[in-house]
Amino acid sequence: MDELDLAILRELQSDARKTNRDLAATVGVSPTTALERTRSLRTRGVITGASLDVDLGSIGRGVQALVAVRIRPPSREVIEAFRDWVSALPETLGVFVTTGNDDFIIHVGVRHNDDLYAFVIDRLTQRREVADVRTTVVYEHIRNRAVVPAEPQAGRGKR
Repeated sequence: MDELDLAILRELQSDARKTNRDLAATVGVSPTTALERTRSLRTRGVITGASLDVDLGSIGRGVQALVAVRIRPPSREVIEAFRDWVSALPETLGVFVTTGNDDFIIHVGVRHNDDLYAFVIDRLTQRREVADVRTTVVYEHIRNRAVVPAEPQAGRGKR
C-alpha cells in the first residue's frame, strides 16, 4: 500500500458514498486513476464493502448491552451452532467469538431494560449449552471510523 492507497482509504472511510470524481479531486489524481486504485483495493480485499449507520435510539433500540456467554460443552459443533443461532436473533447487533473465560460477547440493542432482561432470561439462559451469562449495559458506543494499516515491524517481512 502506498500513500495514494492510504489517501483513498482515508477518504472513503470518511464518506463511502463519495463520487469517484470527488474522490479523485480530493486525493489529487485523475478520475481514471482513482477508479483503478479503488478497484484494486476491492480486488485485493482491502475494501470489503460499505455500511450504513443507523441511530439505534431512533429505531426503538436505545438500550445496548454486551452479553458475555460461556458455553458447555465447548466443542466446535456446539460453539458454531450457538454462534449461528444468536447471530440471527433480531436483538443481536454483533457477535464476538472469544477466548478466555467467555466464549462469546454479544452486542445487543433493545427498547428498554425489560427487553434486555427477557433476552437474557427467556432466550439465552433457556439454551441447554449456555453455562453462564454476564450482562453489561453500554452507556455510550464510540467507534473509530478510520482504520489505517499497521506499520510493518522493523526487521520483519510482509505477510
